[in-house]
Amino acid sequence: MEAMLKGVAQQKLKTGAEFKASLDDGRQLWVNGKKLEKVTDEPALSAGIDLLASMFDDQFTAEHADATTVTDSVSGDVYSRAWQIPRTITELQDRRKMIEYTSLKTGGTFGRPPDLAPAIAVGLYAYLPTFKAKKSTFDGCQPDFAENIERYLAYGRDNNLTASESLAGPQTDRSSPKAGEASLLRVKSIERGGIRVSGAKTVGSIAAQANEIFFTNLGGIQETPAEACIWGSVPINSEGIRLISREMVSHPGADPFDHPIARLGEEADQFIIFDNVFVPTERIFNLGDPTAMQYYGPVCTFAHWHVLTRLAVKAELFVGAGQLVLDVLGTGRIPAVQAMLGELIEYAQTLRAFVYAAEAKAQMTEGEVMAPDVGMLTTGRLYSIQHYPRIIHVLQEMCGQGLVMRFGKAAFDNPDIGHYLRDLLVGHGASAMEKEQLMNFIWDMTTSSLAGRVALFENVNSSPAPRLRARLYEEVKRDVFVDQVKKLAGLV
Repeated sequence: MEAMLKGVAQQKLKTGAEFKASLDDGRQLWVNGKKLEKVTDEPALSAGIDLLASMFDDQFTAEHADATTVTDSVSGDVYSRAWQIPRTITELQDRRKMIEYTSLKTGGTFGRPPDLAPAIAVGLYAYLPTFKAKKSTFDGCQPDFAENIERYLAYGRDNNLTASESLAGPQTDRSSPKAGEASLLRVKSIERGGIRVSGAKTVGSIAAQANEIFFTNLGGIQETPAEACIWGSVPINSEGIRLISREMVSHPGADPFDHPIARLGEEADQFIIFDNVFVPTERIFNLGDPTAMQYYGPVCTFAHWHVLTRLAVKAELFVGAGQLVLDVLGTGRIPAVQAMLGELIEYAQTLRAFVYAAEAKAQMTEGEVMAPDVGMLTTGRLYSIQHYPRIIHVLQEMCGQGLVMRFGKAAFDNPDIGHYLRDLLVGHGASAMEKEQLMNFIWDMTTSSLAGRVALFENVNSSPAPRLRARLYEEVKRDVFVDQVKKLAGLV
């Protein structure tokens, strides 16, 4: 009887094939100055799409269903964990399973996998009462921001939506505030049923491979003008949106032996032009209210939790790779090499500790969403980017000449030279090819053009260290510490 009252449960999930089909929508995309007919015409993007499609298919497998899906306790509907709203610490920890899954699936090389942008939508929902109280400053367009946020979350959940988010503006002359303002997304006109905006966004990772673009303005502007105070989301194929891709840095189609990670393609960052793009009223989450723009930090807490968790997962991959290096080179008994691996372990364990601490100290927001502790997240992200270059260097040093002298599968298969490589490059309890394949994996993760792009992205994505320290000053309350010192020092 209870099941009948609830109605028939539905799966709100896409297959990989359905996801691929959703991208054939006439989006305007340029790669290396050439306009593509379809996003899959670019091999690196196509390989990345294949990887994303496999994530959709994994939702239907027993092995990955728990990490990638959640069942609604009332309706019984099954939907992606990417759109889960955590109400308890346990649900927050369950939501982390999805982050760990996408991080492992991509080797941590996709900084903005499909479950990141939904985290920002959840962040908006976490402060629903605040956005309910906000009003548009444009008389001709008065959206109900809170109602729109709720509707958008339901839409994303029900359609297994893949979204990109681009919050940063283009790099311009930093000595002139006017230069930064010139490219801001701005409201150009108010129309029946919505607004039109123009401007540009940058570092739009995964935008070319997603269904939607989630946008706002932030960073570097002292006083954002009312016409630039906007949060919103539109389909990536909206008229007036043009995507200009950066250079590709992966190796799509490569033999898995040669490039086990780089062959998987990439989430190519996009320079996104908004040329008089129509944004429907129901897709607007702020319009003209500068006080709502100040909620970037709280709203993006879940995205920052995602960033830190992904970095922790990647750090653990570095530990695993380091241990394998010791095994195949037979260097595990050398104290100096043990210390190197110990440094990798220290880094990974510290990042995990920050993730767990942020969840343990989580608190309920005004919108009744359980949010991880922002102080622990900011400190963890600061620690991660400060030590990331050092960790990469340590792992490279452990490999020695193995990264300098790499050989592909074709060399091993060549009858004239392959036997020399197989005979003379044997590892400790490992064949020459097994040792070489490990080195190729570490190359892709630490040294390749893809790894170089990822290392640069980590710093930009986590925010530079000075900005994170400024956030710690603003976010971490120190009153209790001050009171403790006053008491012990006899100042009260």
